Amino acid sequence: MQPVIGGFMGISWMAFGRSLRFSLWVMLLAAASAGAALKPGDHEFSLTHKTIKRSYLVRMPPQASANAPLPVVLNFHGGGGNAKTQKWYSRMDETADREGFVAVYPNGSGGFGDRLLTWNAGNCCGVAALDRIDDVGFVLALLDDLARRTPVDGTRIYATGLSNGSMMAYRLAAEAPERIAAVVGVAGAMTLSGFAPKLPVAVMHIHSVDDQLALYDGGFGLVFQMANKRVFHASVSSMLTKWLDHNRCSAQGEAAIPIAGSGADEGHTATRYTWRPCREGTEVVLWKLTGPGHVWPGGQRDFLPLLLGTSSAVIDVNREMWTFFKRFRR
Repeated sequence: MQPVIGGFMGISWMAFGRSLRFSLWVMLLAAASAGAALKPGDHEFSLTHKTIKRSYLVRMPPQASANAPLPVVLNFHGGGGNAKTQKWYSRMDETADREGFVAVYPNGSGGFGDRLLTWNAGNCCGVAALDRIDDVGFVLALLDDLARRTPVDGTRIYATGLSNGSMMAYRLAAEAPERIAAVVGVAGAMTLSGFAPKLPVAVMHIHSVDDQLALYDGGFGLVFQMANKRVFHASVSSMLTKWLDHNRCSAQGEAAIPIAGSGADEGHTATRYTWRPCREGTEVVLWKLTGPGHVWPGGQRDFLPLLLGTSSAVIDVNREMWTFFKRFRR
C-alpha cells in the first residue's frame, strides 16, 4: 500500500517520519517474533489491559512449523457472543489452515463470564460501549502479546468481524490504521461519532439487504432479545461514502455479474461492487446480498435462525475475504 518513492523530493517530511516509525515498529516486531512459533493447532491466552483480564483464542496453521512470520486475521464476535462461538460459527479455521495465516478470536467484555460479551465500537454496543472500554488498546496489546509468542508478519495484519464485531474491526482500522493492512466487515456498518484515519485502508463490506437486525439502509433493527434493546445502525451507503472519500477512490464503482444461489440458497444473490483506483493502492468493495439474514455467509448453517435469520452460502465469506486481504500490506 505504500508507493515506491524515487527520492526525498517526492515525499513530505511528515510522511517520511510516519514511514520511518512504521519501519521501526515492523523491525521491533520481527525481533520480538524471532523465537520458535507456536505449535499448529488451537491455543488460548490471557492478558490484563487497564486492570481488566482479557482473553483470546488462536488457531495456528500447519505452516507455523516452518517458524516463518505469518499473517494474522483478527476475527471479532458479534454482540452477545464470544470468541469460542465465533471460531465455530465462522469456520475460518479451515481457511487459515489451507492458506497459512494465524486466525485470532478475541473476547469482548461486560458480560457474565464468557457470555453476552460486547465491543466498544463507538456508539455501540452494550456495557462495553457504556463503560467506554478501551477495546482498541486491548487489541493492540493483544497483537504485541501474540508477537512475543510466535513470529507474525507485522505488515499483514487484518481485521474482520460479525455485527458488533464488524463495527469493532472498522473502529480498529480507523483509529490504528498503521497496524491494520485491510478490513472486512460482515453485517455491521461502522458506528463512529468521529472518523479521521491517519492513513488509507483497503475496505470490503458484506451485507444483506434482508438483514433484519443490522438494517442495510440504517435505522433501528429488531429487538435484540438477549438485551431487550433495539440498536440504531448506520446505513451501509453512508459508511462506504466515508471510506470512499477518505481513500480518495474513483467516484464510479464497477458492478460484477451477480452470483445466484442454488439448492438451499435458491433465490439468494450476491453482487460485488468495486471502487478503484484509490489512494496508495487501496480499494473499497461491497458485496450486496439478497436473501440471507444477519449471518456469516458460508459459516455454520441454521445457527440461531429465530434471531439471526436465514443462513446462506451464496458466497463463502472466508474465501472472498482472504482473496481480498492477501493483496494488501501495510
